[in-house]
Amino acid sequence: MTKDQKVVAIQEIKDLLQDAKVVYVADLEGLNAGKSSDFRRQAFKQNIKVKVVKNTLLQKAMEQIEGVDYSEMFPSFKGNSALMIAETANAPAKLIQGFRKKEEKPALKSAFVQETFYVGDNNLDMLANIKSREEMIGEIIGLLQSPIQRVVSALQNKPETVEAKAEEAAPAVEETPAAEAPEAAADSTEETSAE
Repeated sequence: MTKDQKVVAIQEIKDLLQDAKVVYVADLEGLNAGKSSDFRRQAFKQNIKVKVVKNTLLQKAMEQIEGVDYSEMFPSFKGNSALMIAETANAPAKLIQGFRKKEEKPALKSAFVQETFYVGDNNLDMLANIKSREEMIGEIIGLLQSPIQRVVSALQNKPETVEAKAEEAAPAVEETPAAEAPEAAADSTEETSAE
């Protein structure tokens, strides 16, 4: 690879990393061409960008990114490396997990997710269980809506229960004056006769 080609390759990696919030580096070594292309196809369907990179070029590109110090990941850059960029925090980990049900690889080398570094394949399960931003927002909205829904439901049911109680009470109220009416009439008759 010539010096100019290296400069171009570093720039391509920098472009991928520039605004990335979710960065995984995986080991795809040992996957044949068919399995490798199947992995890439699945990644594409899940909106995950995958690029096989040279470790030295990846490190140089990461060193040039401002705002994030990727140096914690550098010791994991050995052997074959594939850079994975995604929007959803747990998507690459779930993809790797799903693929490993049938294969030994890919293996997680390191990851930068939600401003935290994870180094080593032993972090894969933890990364797969991280809730994405959308999932967390959905849960928060659900939690906020729950009390509101109960209040709205109670308010919607309240008029019915008030009306039902009024209907139950109404016949009793009507009967009472009717029962008292003859006595009142008798009382008024006695008063009139006494005069």
